[in-house]
Amino acid sequence: MSDVFNALSSPVRREILSLLKVRDMTAGEIADRLAVGKSTLSGHFNVLKAADLVFTTRQGTTITYHLNTSVVEELLGLIVGLFSPQQEKQEKEEEPNT
Repeated sequence: MSDVFNALSSPVRREILSLLKVRDMTAGEIADRLAVGKSTLSGHFNVLKAADLVFTTRQGTTITYHLNTSVVEELLGLIVGLFSPQQEKQEKEEEPNT
């Protein structure tokens, strides 16, 4: 999960994920929307893939990036669980009485 948090630490990578939330896109389409060089963008894609936040499909020479919604949902569940009042209540109930 630390790879996910590392991937989310970059504003550029968060923007890529926002774009992919709307629809799957090719690397060129993403590059057209961001003020980042293609070689730099490639590094960002590698970090996102290593964190399993995106996956790719290839058709000929075209690579299309897709948001891995299962990992995003898992991350959101973790974050919501951290701040859930229900979680706090359960933790208090499980504390040993002293």
